[in-house]
Amino acid sequence: MRFLPDRPIRPRPRARLAAVAASITLLAAACSRGTSGPGPASSVAGPRVVWRFKVAPASFALPAPVSREVAVMAGDRVYLAGGLDASGQSASGVFALNPGNGRIVQLGSVPDPFHDAAGAVIGARLFIFGGGAAQATRAVQAFDLATRTGSVVGSLPVPLSDLAAVTVGSTVYLIGGYDGQSPQSAIYATTDGLRFRRVGTLPEGLRYPAAAAVGSTIVVAGGVGPSGPASTVEAFDATTGRVTTIGRLPRPLAHAAAIAAGGEVYVVGGAGPSGPVATVTRVDPSTRSVRPVAPLSAPLANAGVVSDAVGGMLIGGDSGGPTTDVLQATMQRIVIAPPRPASGTSPSPGAGSTASYDKVRPFAGLMVIADRGNDRLLVVNAAKRIVWEYPSPSLPAPPFRFYFPDDAFFVHGGHAILVNQEENNVLIEIAYPSGRVLWTYGHPGVPGSSFGYVHQPDDLYPWPATGGLVVADAENCRILFFGPYGKPRSQIGQTGNCTPGLPRTVGYPNGDTPLRGGNLLITQINGAWVNEVTPTGQVIWGVQVPGVSYPSDPQPVPGHPGVYLVADFAKPGRVVEFRPNGTVLWSYGPSSGPGMLDHPSLAAPMPNGLIAITDDYHDRVVLLDPVTRKIVWQYGVLSHPGTAPGLIRLPDGLDLLYPNGVEPLHVDFASATTHPGRP
Repeated sequence: MRFLPDRPIRPRPRARLAAVAASITLLAAACSRGTSGPGPASSVAGPRVVWRFKVAPASFALPAPVSREVAVMAGDRVYLAGGLDASGQSASGVFALNPGNGRIVQLGSVPDPFHDAAGAVIGARLFIFGGGAAQATRAVQAFDLATRTGSVVGSLPVPLSDLAAVTVGSTVYLIGGYDGQSPQSAIYATTDGLRFRRVGTLPEGLRYPAAAAVGSTIVVAGGVGPSGPASTVEAFDATTGRVTTIGRLPRPLAHAAAIAAGGEVYVVGGAGPSGPVATVTRVDPSTRSVRPVAPLSAPLANAGVVSDAVGGMLIGGDSGGPTTDVLQATMQRIVIAPPRPASGTSPSPGAGSTASYDKVRPFAGLMVIADRGNDRLLVVNAAKRIVWEYPSPSLPAPPFRFYFPDDAFFVHGGHAILVNQEENNVLIEIAYPSGRVLWTYGHPGVPGSSFGYVHQPDDLYPWPATGGLVVADAENCRILFFGPYGKPRSQIGQTGNCTPGLPRTVGYPNGDTPLRGGNLLITQINGAWVNEVTPTGQVIWGVQVPGVSYPSDPQPVPGHPGVYLVADFAKPGRVVEFRPNGTVLWSYGPSSGPGMLDHPSLAAPMPNGLIAITDDYHDRVVLLDPVTRKIVWQYGVLSHPGTAPGLIRLPDGLDLLYPNGVEPLHVDFASATTHPGRP
């Protein structure tokens, strides 16, 4: 859990609707469907169940109709650029849309008007790849979102319009297109928007394909080939460059939107030989299943599409007959949700335990909260009553200033609490409830890497292999193991070398969750990696979870082998359930409103089906129902820090203690742990 000083994140300026009224005709739409923002990063559905797909009108609309625009979601904003206006003219405007309330503001423009381009956000710039007005162009334009200036910054390998763009991790893939003479089959990759390498080839050239990613697999559906609209569905493996035909759409189709959700891709709308259609087709690349689902309420083609935590949005587009396009100003919400559970069931992450208190909501027993900003630990019950506080005048005084408790875990069947004081550079174990200090390591306020020192320690867990402990020694860029007598025994990583390169080096670790069987889940902030490793650091798997920029404290999902949960320490924050191959199974991350998360550092699946989340910069701990997507319990008041009962400040860690000494949120090593602090 990397510390960010208090609240350094500056709020975004509010949109000014007046700016749009004068220039909304600059909006446009080119990005043949592939420019759907982070793709699978915002997926919300899961392959374990059949999820519901629904499209409904949003409660707001664009001020003017648009079609064929670039549409990309980044953070809590949708960026729209270029395209065709109601008069059929190409445009150059760049706009920001708040998907929560529909407010839109013009940010500026790029030098060359365009439509039928592809786009992606790389760093702080919105890149526009190709497109054109009268003819296809090689130009790469960039709009700096910080300075609000646009410029031509580079060139594509060939002139291209009518192409798709899909982002996988830090790489943008450009797929197909039209060079002014024929459909193109090349797939290019870029990480900076300026340099391109050919990484794959489609079986035939395609204009206007629909494309979206599931993990490292990009599904390419339909398009216009050399002989007209195509029905093929291809899968491009971004790791090998291999392209495989996995099925066919029910009918030839181009100009469609594509959105990824829970291991599947939905191909939405589009146009066939007779004009726009309302069809929706679900593609599962893992089983090669291609099947129709409930259609749209009306035909729609050439709409911008973005993914978000609920599902996504269709923005603008056109409808009409084979020769007449009617541009749309509509925005439609795509909702992808699990089936409604039967009464008394909880088909959600973490379900499956047979213990009677596994079904108690909000929780059975007690919760410890690391109230970091108030330099204290709290133990509360489900009724939000404080039953224990440390430090306290009624308990033994700590041996040094109790400062910056970052994480806290019950151990020894609830008889003690392990705490890492991150910015105090010490580890401590406290007997519960007596408050007696049992064990410490480190020098308060003094960072270091030699024996007896740590530097920004994170996630102090019991370690079963030796009966000792394990901690992510973050600034020293190592995972440090302690033996049963409290002395460092071994480590993963080269002290001080923060380059991702397991097993030799660790790229600034902030999580080290022990797994049953002896391995660890670790996060490397440098590179945004989540890895399962052996105790010697050998990598079992590694993944850059799509859309997660700052992965924090990944956790296994009980009852679902090979499924993990991670928090994205960002604003707006997200909680993502994923597989090691990069498939996003479920995601939560509203961009606004009381449900939005601000730098969540821990998301722990509970056996009763809820997810416990520390919403750090919102000064609260929340329990989320992943089925209803509602916060069903919280301790703390949204963005209202304090020390009075019911208030906390910058909470960063939590753990549960069930009756009878069961510690359900982490592997219970009480019977094995014998380090000196054990009471």
